[in-house]
Amino acid sequence: MNTLVCLEPGQFAYQQHPHPVARPGEALIRIRRIGICGTDLHAFQGTQPFFSYPRVLGHELAGELLDAGGADGFATGEAVTFIPYFNCGHCIACRRGLPNCCASIRVFGVHTDGGMTDVVAVPADKLVHGAGLSFDELALVEPLAIGAHGVRRAGVEPGEFVLVVGAGPIGLGVMEFARIADAHVIALDINEQRLAFCREKLGVAHTLNALAPDVVEQLRSITNGDMPTVVIDATGSQKAIVGAFPYLAHGGRLVLVGLQKGEISFSHPEFHKREATLMSSRNATRADFEHVIRSMKQGLVNPTNYITHRVRFGAVKDQFESWLEPATGVIKAMVEFD
Repeated sequence: MNTLVCLEPGQFAYQQHPHPVARPGEALIRIRRIGICGTDLHAFQGTQPFFSYPRVLGHELAGELLDAGGADGFATGEAVTFIPYFNCGHCIACRRGLPNCCASIRVFGVHTDGGMTDVVAVPADKLVHGAGLSFDELALVEPLAIGAHGVRRAGVEPGEFVLVVGAGPIGLGVMEFARIADAHVIALDINEQRLAFCREKLGVAHTLNALAPDVVEQLRSITNGDMPTVVIDATGSQKAIVGAFPYLAHGGRLVLVGLQKGEISFSHPEFHKREATLMSSRNATRADFEHVIRSMKQGLVNPTNYITHRVRFGAVKDQFESWLEPATGVIKAMVEFD
């Protein structure tokens, strides 16, 4: 099979790998679409934690089921996606129903080789029905589920002001599901193109440029002096994360969906006096996947809004690096297979 391998940061190569043979309990999927996400871009840059090289990238996948591996209710030939977080099933997190943060989790395309190839073998119990969605839509379920999980972690309630820091694909998903939770969404980014996307495609009423000198004052004005009760970071930028603490209302929650390698620091008195809550949000659960699919089916989310670039699998190596440049205007690049 033709396989695209990230040999080391900044270097891709196409290689021929053997066709996978399904072991007991594994399903085989012929890949039809792969979405390029921030994890892939950061891996290429060498800034992604939990990562080693060489690695086959790709975990936002949709494809045709070749072998269901014994999974009940699945039929050969149907369109599927799958949950790309492979948990152990017996650690403290798994026993408590939190497989997304399993103590020994293996994320497809991060800890194990991913989907930039023709056919993949995955645990059959991770399969997700296509539910009549297109391959494009199915490939976007996973990144949207990340956003949906962050909103669920935050416990967003109707009428709350939710500030989403970072208007990349994950941040956009956070905005969508905060809106679905009946919150008032505020988008914060340094890229005016992406802020325009928030307004024009997602209907976000409040968009702020993080480089403005009066961000705090603007937030006070929008929130009637209260400040946002939920702040969700989707940047993976240390500077942005540290800078988000002053945006939080007293009694508020700050949720880190974005991930970066370094440490974060903040003023303990400022955090303490707010009786604030700081939490991380990792991956997503089957319930989040199902919430996303229902929302798509109900027309609450239009996933094709996100697809700004399309590329054939054979051209990914040459085009990938360009997607790191803000000038390309990429929101979601979608890889298509024959």
